[in-house]
Amino acid sequence: MARFGLALGGGGARGLAHIGVLKVLDAENIRVHAITGCSMGAVVGGLYAYFGNAQRVEKYILDIVENLLIHSMSYEKLIKVFNTTPKTVFEQFVDYIGIRIQAVRALNRISYIDEETTKKIFECIPDVPVESLAIPYSAIATDLLSGEEINFTKGNLREIVRASSAIPGIFPPVQYHTYYLVDGSASESVPAGKVRELGVDRVVGVDVTRSLKSATMPQNAYEVLYRTEDITIHHLSQLRMQEADLLIRPKVQAYQWTDFRHARTIINAGEEATRESLSAIRKLLKRNRFSLRVWYYAKKLGVNHTE
Repeated sequence: MARFGLALGGGGARGLAHIGVLKVLDAENIRVHAITGCSMGAVVGGLYAYFGNAQRVEKYILDIVENLLIHSMSYEKLIKVFNTTPKTVFEQFVDYIGIRIQAVRALNRISYIDEETTKKIFECIPDVPVESLAIPYSAIATDLLSGEEINFTKGNLREIVRASSAIPGIFPPVQYHTYYLVDGSASESVPAGKVRELGVDRVVGVDVTRSLKSATMPQNAYEVLYRTEDITIHHLSQLRMQEADLLIRPKVQAYQWTDFRHARTIINAGEEATRESLSAIRKLLKRNRFSLRVWYYAKKLGVNHTE
């Protein structure tokens, strides 16, 4: 029997497209046997593994977005700060405080949002063991001390999701066991390879990363540095995404990570992209394991193949 896994990538508000993906899979009675998420993908994937139903996840998240985040915790300020240009998160953070690297060194805080507020934000995530979830689940985070990418397959769901979503400079790093963790997107945006560790043999990745193209010319050494880092991360992500057997790319690249006000439109984009991919998904599920394995390794080796 085919075992189907989803790898849900990070992207802030763009990650709400994952809800649309799951809604279509539910409607088509396509069972998800395991989920691995990164950042917002960890949030949506964790809630789906908890509730077992995309409609419930949608209602739950929309209630949070519409009734809590937009009206409290300086969220409107964040929107104004980070929604102006397609710069990197760190670069936008530096722009907000008005000066460059000298100001960053002078900061007494490790993040824009403090520890107490962060805990309040993540109280919306169920405080349950990952092992108790109805669907096998994991989330990736990046350890600042070792530089390793950690795939959490057990532990407390709330803490793991918080670690996977700890955007550097925005949320404080999470101390968990011996790790000092930040957003999993620092090492991998779509954890396609990691979901295989949960025992699946077919992987669909959902890529909600923003467009790499920029119409703005770097103006100084720091902007060149940040832009170069952005390009490096993008190409690394493209390489890692080859671990997926199939990629779904909702048309959300134009949205900023803070664009939660467009939540319903973004969810609809996920639905549309998944409907367009249904034929390919069904074909993937029907493939026998031997041909799939040959196809998968041929792809890793860069060998041309046909259906």
